[in-house]
Amino acid sequence: MPAELGKLTVRDIDVRGKRVLVRADLNAPLKEVDGSVVVSDDARIRASVPTIELLREGGAKVIVSSHLGRPKDQNPKLSLAPVAEHLGGLLGVEVPLAPGLVGEAVEALVDGLNEGDVLMLENSRYEEGETKNDPVLAEQLARLADIYVDDAFGACHRAHVTTEGVTKFVDTSVAGLLLEREVTTLRGIVESPEHPLVVVLGGAKVSDKVAVIDSFLKVADSILIGGAMCFSFFTAQGHATGNSLVEEAGVELARKALEDAKSSGCELVLPTDLKLGREFSADTDAMDLEGVDVPDGWMGLDIGPASAASYAEAVKSAKTVFWNGPMGAFELEPFAAGTRTVAQAMADATGVTVVGGGDSAAAIAEFGFADDVTHLSTGGGAALELIEGKLLPGVDALDSTEEADRG
Repeated sequence: MPAELGKLTVRDIDVRGKRVLVRADLNAPLKEVDGSVVVSDDARIRASVPTIELLREGGAKVIVSSHLGRPKDQNPKLSLAPVAEHLGGLLGVEVPLAPGLVGEAVEALVDGLNEGDVLMLENSRYEEGETKNDPVLAEQLARLADIYVDDAFGACHRAHVTTEGVTKFVDTSVAGLLLEREVTTLRGIVESPEHPLVVVLGGAKVSDKVAVIDSFLKVADSILIGGAMCFSFFTAQGHATGNSLVEEAGVELARKALEDAKSSGCELVLPTDLKLGREFSADTDAMDLEGVDVPDGWMGLDIGPASAASYAEAVKSAKTVFWNGPMGAFELEPFAAGTRTVAQAMADATGVTVVGGGDSAAAIAEFGFADDVTHLSTGGGAALELIEGKLLPGVDALDSTEEADRG
């Protein structure tokens, strides 16, 4: 099923003795333990290790860049120091942290690197020009490297200095192993899936997923809708939604999707029962509702058990499954059953199972099934944009295999 990347990768180049700038996505959550700040979930850091290890084995001098959060000015709480320490532990080597992204002090540290060494640059978003894709900053950053490697799938849908701008000032720009796997796997779902292809979509807003629905109506066998977004569909059908979250802008989008599905050959499936609460709280009164007309004073916070069982059966019998978005408020235990049931079905399925990042990735990890799916994407927004058919600036900027063949 994997599609072609069409870009050069780290396996295509000789890196011995070269300074290689790796843009990784190390935007990991942090927590304080006994007065020290540490990484609380290292999934993204671990995902970056294979590319870094391959470069080290090839004799590269590795310089790692990443953002962390959305700092205002140079917020010390969003320093990459804990991430550098954690990465060093995974690699089994010391990973010093440079004092910035660019500058003379950073250049001096890079000049002192030996083959196999790893240096991490400080939070790229400490630099105001990063998100503005400032060409001056991009040229400064490019001075550090002979080769650029993009392995940050979670950030490649943004045209920033470290994801796109820097490629204009280095001779060679290629994809890392993670980026390659993400793009080929996700493209393959749309371009050449094994059927039946079942798509499970949840979350709050139809507007966030309408382009994904449009894409899958052309290729999927069924799309199963859950989460708060189902109430825009129910509103479009004339059902009562009580106090449920309804995205008003999503109602007309949902109505159009329902209409488009009739002539698509793809079944658009909505829940047939719901789990209700009085308010958005783990301690609220809760009840099961057979049917989908929500009474006044109640809100739908999860799909019901019959819907969950039906969705799970569809997932387990599919040859290919794509899941993005929880089925309900899974962070509240009384309303976690629908999402947990889908996560369990993904783990038990024998077909290709792909989780499209974001909250669904967090959910499947929380329920302990992260290692039981074929592919767990590290990028929610990037995954959706790729499925929608949008151009990802960070991927588009890399050297293509066609150009290499002509050269």
